[in-house]
Amino acid sequence: MQFDFDTVVNRDGLNTAKWDVEPGELPMWVADMDFVVAPCIVDAVQARAAQPCYGYNETSDTWRHAVADWWHQRHGWAMTTDEIQFCIGVVPAISSLVRTLSDEDTKVLIQTPVYNHFYSSIRNSDRVVVSSDLAYDGTGYHIDWDDLEHKMADPDVRLFVLCNPHNPTGQVWTSNDLARIGRLAADHDVIVISDEIHCDITDPGVDYTPFAVAAPHCPAVICVSPTKTFSIPGLATSAVVVPDKRLRGLVTAGLNRDEIGEPNSFAQAAAIAAFTQGGPWTDEMRAYVKANKDTATAAMAALGLHVVPSQATYLMWVDCESLVGADGDATEFCEFLRQQTGLFVSNGAQYGGPRFFRINVGCPRTLVDDGMARLAKGIEAWRKAH
Repeated sequence: MQFDFDTVVNRDGLNTAKWDVEPGELPMWVADMDFVVAPCIVDAVQARAAQPCYGYNETSDTWRHAVADWWHQRHGWAMTTDEIQFCIGVVPAISSLVRTLSDEDTKVLIQTPVYNHFYSSIRNSDRVVVSSDLAYDGTGYHIDWDDLEHKMADPDVRLFVLCNPHNPTGQVWTSNDLARIGRLAADHDVIVISDEIHCDITDPGVDYTPFAVAAPHCPAVICVSPTKTFSIPGLATSAVVVPDKRLRGLVTAGLNRDEIGEPNSFAQAAAIAAFTQGGPWTDEMRAYVKANKDTATAAMAALGLHVVPSQATYLMWVDCESLVGADGDATEFCEFLRQQTGLFVSNGAQYGGPRFFRINVGCPRTLVDDGMARLAKGIEAWRKAH
C-alpha cells in the first residue's frame, strides 16, 4: 500500500470525543476513524496555518469546483457550482433544514433504525418524529414500501430524512430504491433531505447512487462532506446541494439565519485537498476497511453474533439475539462489556434497534484484533453471569 493505515496514533490528551475515556479502554463507538489523515490534507492544513492570519472567510469558487468535480468523476453526478452551499457540518445542516422547510409540530419521516442525531435534529426543532421502520428478516433489512407510502401520504408529513448509504446498517440503496422513494415523495409533496456523508466509504467494487441522480424530479436537498471519508470532522466542512432553484433560496436563507454557512480558516483548504488529491488514499482506505470488516465479521460469527451484511461505512451493526434473546435489549450488555473489558461500543437502542450494537472498525488492524479479543472475553463473562 502507498499509504499508512497501520500506525496507531496516540490521541490521548487532545480532548477528542472518541478517546476521552478511562486509561486502558478501547473506544470503538463514535464514527471517527483512527487512521493517519491523508498526507495531501495534512500538507494543505499546514500550508494554510503557515499564513498567520485566521480571519473571516468566504466560500471560494475553487472549493465549489472541487466538490462538483469529485461527485461528477466518482459518482456520475453533474451538479453545478450554483447548487452548492457551504455548511459547517451535516448535522447542523439537517437541523437547519428541518426548521426551514417545515413548521412546528408537523411530522418528519425517518427510517428506523437510523443515525441517532436524526431524532435530535427533529425533536430539538419542535417537530414530531415519524418512522417507517426498515423491515428486518433476521439477516438484513429492506424497505417496507406499503408502510412508507402510507406514512408519506399523511398530510402532516412534509419532510423525509433519508440516509444514503444507511447508518447504522451499511445498506447501499439501489438506484431503483431511490427512484421509487423519489416518486412517492413527489406524489405526496414531501421534500427529501438525503444525508450522503458515508457515500465514499463503500466496499471495493460497490458504487453508490446519489439521490439527486436517481430521482432528479423530486424536490430534494443533498448533504455531503469529506469528514467521514477523510476523518476530518474537527475541521467542520460540508456542503449542501440543492438542485431546485426555488428550494435553494429557502435553504441558503436558513443556513445564513442559523449562522452555519461560513467556513473557518482551514475548512476549505482541507476539503479542496481531499477532493482534488485524495482519490488514491480513499481507494486504499476502502480496501483496508473492507478487510477489517471481514476480519471482525468472522470473529463475531465465531462468538455466535450475527453481523448484518453491509456494503458501506466502517460501522458494523451487530445482532445480539444470542446474548439477550429475540425481544431483548443489548444496552446492559454494552455497559457490561465496557466495565469488564474496556471495549466501548454503541448500544443499538439510541438508533432504534435495541437488540443490536454498533462497532466502528475504521482503525488500524491491531485495534480490530484487540477489540475482538475483548469482545470474546466480555461475551464469556456475560454468559457465565447470565
